[in-house]
Order: sequence, then structure tokens, then C-alpha cells
Amino acid sequence: MAYRALHYINQFFAGIGGEDAAGFAPETRTGALGPGVQLQAYFGGEAEISATFICGDNYFATNRDESLALLAVALEQCKPDLIIAGPSFYAGRYGFACGHAIREAGRLLGIPGVAGMSEDSPAVEMFREDGFIVSTGASARSMKSALERMASLAKKLLKGEQLGTAEGEGYFHRRKRANFFMEKNGGERAVDMLLAKITGEAFVSEYTQRIPEKAAPAPRVADLTGATIALLNTGGLVPAGNPDRIEGSAATKFGVYPLEGLSELEAGKVVSVHGGYDTTFCDENPNRIVPLDVMRELEREGIIGKIHDFYYSTVGTGASTSNAEAFGRDIALILNNAHVDAAIMVST
Repeated sequence: MAYRALHYINQFFAGIGGEDAAGFAPETRTGALGPGVQLQAYFGGEAEISATFICGDNYFATNRDESLALLAVALEQCKPDLIIAGPSFYAGRYGFACGHAIREAGRLLGIPGVAGMSEDSPAVEMFREDGFIVSTGASARSMKSALERMASLAKKLLKGEQLGTAEGEGYFHRRKRANFFMEKNGGERAVDMLLAKITGEAFVSEYTQRIPEKAAPAPRVADLTGATIALLNTGGLVPAGNPDRIEGSAATKFGVYPLEGLSELEAGKVVSVHGGYDTTFCDENPNRIVPLDVMRELEREGIIGKIHDFYYSTVGTGASTSNAEAFGRDIALILNNAHVDAAIMVST
């Protein structure tokens, strides 16, 4: 009997539509769909896509808990041996959803997950420890090679075969280390690498350290009267109860919360979960961290065009550089797609 797989794709690759259909609510369909048809062909009869879970990118971003709850239902009904997501290539929202999908399937069923993303996708750093993320090109032009590698890795995982190195298998390092016997000891290998570097020959370091990205400042907004402004913060401002369970230190996630129809943020309904400063003054008046009250005045006076309908929040203290970069990339993609002109980042 062939192994069973559940495939997660967005509205575009399901053939439903582009940005106009990004609010498409989750739906489970029987069998393979979109890129899953070719993916199943690459399985060579050893596995089948028994169901496809479809969700619009915007819908997932703004209704994450509901989307994951419906995914849980699909997982229970399908009972797959593996979940495969995407490939999402460079797409931020799509990658974010794919990462959550493989993480949730692992948490609920303990099954392996395979996704496909480009190295610049912000979701790589967020979810590389939760599943196997195959390295792809930046766009769907690399679809064929991406699906071939995803299928090859998926078959090995399903059959329980011994995997080689992350580089050799074509997925991003999961920050898990294993012992290997080598022909040369560490000192000899280090000297070999040094000599190769000096002579300009190719070599691969056994310890890779990521260099933080340098981002150039954006140009100023010449005319604010027609601009849409977003509010961001690293002060840990969240709805009471902290629905996304953002950590008080070393945050691994950010939250997206609605502002539409609000003239200000109310004490008690919004609180700070930040573990690195005294949150008393914030909890007394959360507008000190997300200045919605003042921004609404500027909006009414016509000094700015409008305020973006959501604010974005995380905790800055103890945050890793890789996570911080991933948050910034993902939020920037969302804001660009929402045609936001500028953002105010409030720090503590």
C-alpha cells in the first residue's frame, strides 16, 4: 500500500485566483491538485496525495488559529504519513502558512513535514527546526526541480532511510548535529580548508555562521496626506490573554491585531507581555506603545492619509538576529502587499 500524504497549497496554486482570492477560506479536496499532480508523479507510486488542503494567504495570516484548527480536522480525516507544503519559493505569507502547517502536523500526529522555500524566505529561519525545508529558487520557474527534490526527500522520510547531510540532501540545516566518522581528524581537515582558502580553491566550512543582513534605509515619504501608515512595536503589546502566546523574551513569533473601527487602545483589553521593562505605564495606557489615539487625530486632521487596519507586535528583548530578520521580512511583505506607504516602529 502506498504511503499517504496531505498537501498544503495556497489559493494561487490551487487555481482559484491571485490577490483577489487571497481571502479564500480553508477547504480540503480529495486527491492531488495543482503542483501536487506532478509531485505525485515524482512519488513513482510509492506515495499518494490523498488530500489537498487549500487556504488563501491573507486568510491564513489574519485567521491563523481558525486555519490551523481546520487543518487539524483535515489531518484527522486523512491520517497521512507525511505532510508536504508548497513549494512557496520566496513568497512570505505563503511560506509562513507552509511552515505553520508542517509544524502543526508534527505536533498533532508526529509525522514528518517537507516544505520548499528559497533561502531568502523569512519562513526558513522561523520553521527550519520544525520540518525539512528544501531549498528552491525564488520563483515558480524552479517548480520542476523543487518538486523533484521534495518528492525524493519525502520518500526517504516515509521509508525511514538514513539521511545524509543537509547540504547533500538539499534542505536547510535544522540545527541538529550528528556524529560522523571521517578519514582525517579535525586538525588535518582545518589545515586543508585553510590551504584551499589561501589558494582560492573551493571548500565548505564545517561550521557555518550566518552574517546579519544590512538593510538600507527606505526613502522618506514626500507627501503624508495620502499615505497609509502602519503601526509596529517590539514592546509586546497584545490582546488580553495573549492569544498567539508570544514569549516574554526571545520571541519566536509576532502577532497581527486589528485596529479598524478603534479610536484608541483600551487599558485592560490590550496588555504588554514584554519581559524586559516595567509594563505598568503601558498597561495603564497601551497607546504609549501603539500610539493609535494620536495617529487618529492626525488622520482626522488630514495630516496623514489613513492608518493601516492592523498593528504588528513582538517582543524585542533577547530576540535572535535570525528571528528578528525573519519577522521584518515577513511583515514587510505583508505591508507591501497591502500598499502601506510607511510604518512607525515603537521600541522600548
